Amino acid sequence: MAQSANQFVLFDVEFTYTKADADNSTPSKSHYYVKHDMLNPKTPKDWTSPIDYRNGTVHIRLEVLEKPPGGAPTTWTLCYIPNKGQKNNYGCTNTGIYTEKGIYESDVPMTSWWENESIIWTEGVKQMDLVIKDDSGGQGHAHKRKDFEKFFPTKVRITMIQVPAGEKYNPDVLPKTVGAY
Repeated sequence: MAQSANQFVLFDVEFTYTKADADNSTPSKSHYYVKHDMLNPKTPKDWTSPIDYRNGTVHIRLEVLEKPPGGAPTTWTLCYIPNKGQKNNYGCTNTGIYTEKGIYESDVPMTSWWENESIIWTEGVKQMDLVIKDDSGGQGHAHKRKDFEKFFPTKVRITMIQVPAGEKYNPDVLPKTVGAY
């Protein structure tokens, strides 16, 4: 499996998220914070060398285990929080929009998402902020909606696998159990 030898799971978390969780998350509402031991300890500090993750892709796997009925369009914004940043100091990709339970996967170029150049990739990533939103765009935080019951509670498993430049995602890298890097 030389093809996948350099791919790594950035994080693999499963959690239930309620309206109270969204209202009480700090410092920002509707955020679920992935940090410290929730990130793979083998995450490299330098994402550019000797292996180029910066110009590779991220394989995003969202498993929606529970979602309120009604088919409200929902997404999770996935923000890389660097050890050292510039401009706005973080950048975000997303899971894409979903309306029901199921598994949703996508491969996203690391140079294509919002503010990806605000991360100093040679200094690494210290955490990921996962933000539940509706389909209205950047400020569509689900906790602000009058019909919030269409979004909460929800239970998801989110996995992000970093794939180096020139490689294709290998599904064998996906952990069989949550957090088993």
